[in-house]
Amino acid sequence: MAEKTFHCTVVTPTEKLVDGEMTYASVPAWDGLFGVLPQRAPLLARLGLGELKLHNARIDGSQGGDRSFLIEGGFVKMADNSLTILAERAIPAEELTLTEAEAELAEAEARTVPADASDLVTQQTAIRRGRERAQLKVRLARSVQNDGI
Repeated sequence: MAEKTFHCTVVTPTEKLVDGEMTYASVPAWDGLFGVLPQRAPLLARLGLGELKLHNARIDGSQGGDRSFLIEGGFVKMADNSLTILAERAIPAEELTLTEAEAELAEAEARTVPADASDLVTQQTAIRRGRERAQLKVRLARSVQNDGI
């Protein structure tokens, strides 16, 4: 089965979240999603804000299945049939709650830039990014709730 899987590691500055064999990964790069299958050509890319989807391989009696994470920033490297994701922030989807995500989205949508702001563009960008992050959290929390994970 070695040809049909690749090793995947997901780490943040504070913890290792994944260390196992996968059959597929959908990775949120800064400029869009890309897929990873076994024996993929080497690459190095910057991560963006998005959903990391991993399909765990069924090895040694394990159940396999899909797992999702909210990823924000960092880098990803594929080499020698091994995917390494070094994320600034990674939150397992099953740890997100819909109530908290919706509250965060409401707060993010209520934010505005003061009229006398010294750096208007920077503050607008931060507000937009906060909204995008909150919207992604709501989507992932709903997905987990609907799947019954």
